[in-house]
Amino acid sequence: MTTKTRRIIPTLLLTLAFVPVGHAALPQSVKGSPVTSLAPLVEEVSPAVVNIRVSQTVTRRNSFGDDAFRRFFGLPDGHGGGGSREIASAGSGVIIDAERGYILTNHHVIGGADAIQISLIDGTVLDAEIVGSDPATDIAVIKVDGDGLIDMPIGDSTGARVGDFVIAIGNPFGLGHTVTSGIISALGRSGISRDGYEDFIQTDASINPGNSGGALVNMNGELIGINSAIISRSGGNVGIGFAVPTEIASSIMNQILDFGEIRRGLLGVNIQTIDAADAEALGNDIESGALITGIQSDSAAENAGLKVGDIILEVNDKKIDGASELRNRIGLLRSGEQIDIKYIRDNETRTAAAKLGEAQGQLVLGEEIHSGLAGSTFAVSSTTDDNGIAIRSVQEGTPAAQRGLRSGDLITSVNREHVNNLQDLREVASRYDILFLNIRRGDRTLMIQIR
Repeated sequence: MTTKTRRIIPTLLLTLAFVPVGHAALPQSVKGSPVTSLAPLVEEVSPAVVNIRVSQTVTRRNSFGDDAFRRFFGLPDGHGGGGSREIASAGSGVIIDAERGYILTNHHVIGGADAIQISLIDGTVLDAEIVGSDPATDIAVIKVDGDGLIDMPIGDSTGARVGDFVIAIGNPFGLGHTVTSGIISALGRSGISRDGYEDFIQTDASINPGNSGGALVNMNGELIGINSAIISRSGGNVGIGFAVPTEIASSIMNQILDFGEIRRGLLGVNIQTIDAADAEALGNDIESGALITGIQSDSAAENAGLKVGDIILEVNDKKIDGASELRNRIGLLRSGEQIDIKYIRDNETRTAAAKLGEAQGQLVLGEEIHSGLAGSTFAVSSTTDDNGIAIRSVQEGTPAAQRGLRSGDLITSVNREHVNNLQDLREVASRYDILFLNIRRGDRTLMIQIR
């Protein structure tokens, strides 16, 4: 994670910060040869891992919140005055195409960057530019021009198993190339963050701030994940780290390179989670699933013959336990992809094939609208919502968080002007340096000042 990124601390997992960190034993063989050291493997793959330094300019205001913001980044406290201040953060990346200079990393490593530099293992420093980024999966692609680059082969993350040995390589705490080892602790983890599409690989290989965007490597020297997040109360490693599997990272990367944007799949249904009791009330004998409560006209779901009241049980042979899992599964697929759906109707199990449409919404970064909204993202819909504009996520330690914005807040007006959509928000924000946002948060209404 970068020094500017959030610490992911689900309430139910706080106690994990006090669990002693285990250390995996050395595997007996690598690539079929007896192993007494991982050094040959490390020497082979390390040149493909780069350190990333990001700089950006933030607006500083004369308030307690601004002092707290400076302390979070280790900057000296100020005593009044406004203006701007440049901050820097560190992360990691993996060269995946040496010829074209493409590097995979995390969105939160390079999001909002004014300038990006990467350093190779031999100390060479190169300027980088952003090719594309997807906040929803936390994957980004950057590009450098340089000679003698070495890339890492991309492995098949779908073949990973719990218990497989892995190594993590990155730039923890800005120390430079660092290697840790462990095992895959779990697969298919989700619910770590409420705001994105998730299917994480969990590992006990030590991952710390600065490791974000680095490589999770199998014993064949192949990239199987991009290290993305940890669960920690202190911000340091406790043996619970998460990596975006290459199955997802490669799909996002290919969409960025092929289309210049993310074309996320759309099934076109409204859904809710259903349990055994709900299913029984509807005359079905199942334990869990995703109940279809609405279907969009001429959508992939309608064209596949699905109906309101159907309960989706599986997508591409993977079990669906509820609404969030179905959203996750579909959102990680690209538009136009053919999927197989197993569902139940009137207690009869059926199958259908659907060709996914294209989600018309996208995620927009707050800093693209106003510097005081940096660190927030907005989910943009193709339709106008007269109720306001929803904040999709707010990253801890950023200007948006320091000013009190939260994920799920609904902006209803700005400087007393009603806003229905993102275009309205952009228009009002372009006319003012200071914004007064009317926010609806649950059953509360409040006003937040943004500079």
